Amino acid sequence: MKRILLFVAISLTFASCKNDKTEDTETETLVFKTKTYSKKTALPCKTELCAEVNISVPEASNIPVVADSINKKIFNTVRGIVYFGEKPSNGKNYEEVMTAFINSYDQMKEEYTDERPGWEAQISGKVDYSSENILNITLNNYTYTGGAHGYEGIRSLIFDKKTGKSLKRNDIIKDTVNFKIMAEKKFREKFKIPAGKPINSTGLMFIKDVFELPQTFFFTNKGLLLYYNTYEIASYVDGPKDLLIPYNELENYLVVK
Repeated sequence: MKRILLFVAISLTFASCKNDKTEDTETETLVFKTKTYSKKTALPCKTELCAEVNISVPEASNIPVVADSINKKIFNTVRGIVYFGEKPSNGKNYEEVMTAFINSYDQMKEEYTDERPGWEAQISGKVDYSSENILNITLNNYTYTGGAHGYEGIRSLIFDKKTGKSLKRNDIIKDTVNFKIMAEKKFREKFKIPAGKPINSTGLMFIKDVFELPQTFFFTNKGLLLYYNTYEIASYVDGPKDLLIPYNELENYLVVK
């Protein structure tokens, strides 16, 4: 698991003169601290056959409304990852989410007493990018609930830094039609797919053989990273795919950065 990066924004203090008096005013900024949570099955088990959950996420504070919005989005995303069954649990906090996951394992273990591999859920979050307008938090995640292998992926949570509002693709990119055309051209160049050939001609698995933008975007210091998680457009053995587009090529497409 990657070590969690702690993002601390330092408050700026400025002095203003009014009526021959000096007043100091502090500009509030978001502060992040890493919070960790863990839980393990109470059933007797060998190390490799136990079920456990480990969650490490940044928690915002210092600006209540903004921080609450960010923290709620992080929690709901984690809840949508750490679960077993048809839908996420109704857990109201991290402890309840972990308990639901472990309870599902315990019930399965009691029903099927053979020595099956233990379940695992790992979440590691960090503030990856911060600008005047944008805050980008990433959640590296791995879950295993049986089968040949687990699922590993990365979630990108993008926020309006001033309001805490969660931003979707259309909030970030304008003229998505032409952006998609430009992105496909660059994607083909990187992965050596001839312009006259179907997008899946080299073994990719775009639906209906049509290029699509990924579900996940990351703001980085160098540009916007388009990230296709495992299984999104390729098989498990081929792993994730990504494409970095420099900011100087995105002047006509990005709403904010």
